[in-house]
Amino acid sequence: MSASITEPASPHGSAPTRVVMLPAAFTAPADFVREGFVRAVRERSLEVDLVFPALRLEHVIDRSVFNRLRDEVILPARALGCALWMGGISLGGYLALGCAERHPREFAGLCLLAPYLGSHLITGEIERAEGVESWQPADTDTDDDERSIWRFIRTLRTRSLPVHLGLGREDRFNRRQELLAAALTPASVDIVPGGHDWPTWRVLWERFLDARLVPRSARQA
Repeated sequence: MSASITEPASPHGSAPTRVVMLPAAFTAPADFVREGFVRAVRERSLEVDLVFPALRLEHVIDRSVFNRLRDEVILPARALGCALWMGGISLGGYLALGCAERHPREFAGLCLLAPYLGSHLITGEIERAEGVESWQPADTDTDDDERSIWRFIRTLRTRSLPVHLGLGREDRFNRRQELLAAALTPASVDIVPGGHDWPTWRVLWERFLDARLVPRSARQA
């Protein structure tokens, strides 16, 4: 995680809220900066520190990414007393769900933008069951992250963990994403025109900020 980018709200100490956003496959932390994610936060004068970790493919493949994120990103934020939102785009959203499945009490909420949700094998199984609530998963192998994550998704309606799911209506993965949307309350799902691309993700990010992090008094002004 040494190539992570941290964008503090102030040079004089940590902000009360921190948002960790994990990148999509074949993207880098610098892409968040280039695409205006930091600028959108600063334009709203939010007391929010931002962390964009760099993910290495070999750590994703061997699943050590989850322990690395906990040790190098999650626990340091919790030690500062921050309210920690965990999120990501596409593959990053999947990894954020994996972190939350392992450590749900660590987070103030999840921000999932166009998340990857596993292979057609698992999502096809859920589709045939007509949704995750009717799905009857077999006992989950400890090495089967996809099934573990979907078992966790089944519980989200009954948890106190806030989830913000942002989707592009024309996203090429939307059939799988709709399975997740159906497992959440309608208020947790934000759908805008667009595909699986940065212009859509930028709009969804700004809408997440306005819905979840801008103070209510500022929204009503």
